[in-house]
Formats: sequence, structure tokens, C-alpha cells
Amino acid sequence: MRTLISSAFVSLDGVVEAPGGEPGYRNSGWTFKDVEFLPEAFEIKEREQREASAILLGRTSYEAFSPVWPDMADFADYKLMPKYVVSTTLTEERLVTNWGETTILRSLDEVAALKETEGGPIIIHGSATLNRGLSDAGLIDRYHLLVFPLLLGAGKRLFSGSDRDTQKLKLVEHEAYANGLQKQVFDVVR
Repeated sequence: MRTLISSAFVSLDGVVEAPGGEPGYRNSGWTFKDVEFLPEAFEIKEREQREASAILLGRTSYEAFSPVWPDMADFADYKLMPKYVVSTTLTEERLVTNWGETTILRSLDEVAALKETEGGPIIIHGSATLNRGLSDAGLIDRYHLLVFPLLLGAGKRLFSGSDRDTQKLKLVEHEAYANGLQKQVFDVVR
């Protein structure tokens, strides 16, 4: 079984919306506007590229990343990796042609079936709505969180507000940085 890893930039109050400057959110770009950049805090992002064997995205994140990530040196290792986009509306004609193999999955059941295939870890970037659904369905195995010392108030959250049983997490790696950023890696306890 493949490991499904949710990787997120998250504010202290749980917001994950528009960390890189995506339009339409009043606090857009919050990861670089108000927190000093320290390269060592982002080591986990480089490690994710080396260790992952595939990327999983929701449609909105795919449409935000696919025009820019294929040509960015910072994301070169992702270019050749298989990509999976979970969407009920995305069509093959709307997939970019310069970012390697991309498969559209139509349901969380298809994500569960993907986890049953051979291969290494699958990393999820962005994709707030998808993350909430995957978490609620018990499909996420690990969280890689970079927690920013900000309270953003409104915005899309990493976790849903659904009424569900407690899900226990085990802290397997953590570090605090001089700029207030915290790395927190949790395994889901089954």
C-alpha cells in the first residue's frame, strides 16, 4: 500500500488558502509577506520531491500549479512524476502537455484504489477541499505541516468541521525556526 502524504503551509489557526499569492483571497501570499524567509525551514519541501513517486492534486490546485510549476527549477523533480488530479469536472483537453503524465480521478474511491497500487509515497500539495475529503475518509497517512506564526481568520481550512470520531496522530518529526515557523510531521495512527 502506498503512503498518502498531505503537505501544507498552514497558519496557526488552520488556514491553508492562497499561501503563494493566488488571487481572490484577501490575505493572499501570506507565507512570504509577513514571515522572514529561512531556507532551512523549507528543507522538507526538497525532501518531498526526492521521496515522492507521484503527486495528487485537486482541480483548483492543478489549475493554479500547472501553468507555472513545469518551468520552475524549484519543482524540477515533480515534472517527470506521474500526477493525479481528483475532479468531477476537469477534462483531458484542459490538461497541460508539458508536465508529464497526468491522470484524472473522479472520486475518493479511485484515490483509495490508487493507494493499493505498487509504488512509493504520493504527495498532496494545496488542494484544501480534497485534503478535507481525504482526511474525513481516512485516506491520509501522514501530514507534513509548515505552521506559520500567523492568525489569518477567514479562509479555507486544512481540516473539515465535520462531526467525526477522533483521529489520533503521532508526532514523528518537528522543529521550530528563528522566524517562528514550525515543521510538524505527523503519522496517522490506525
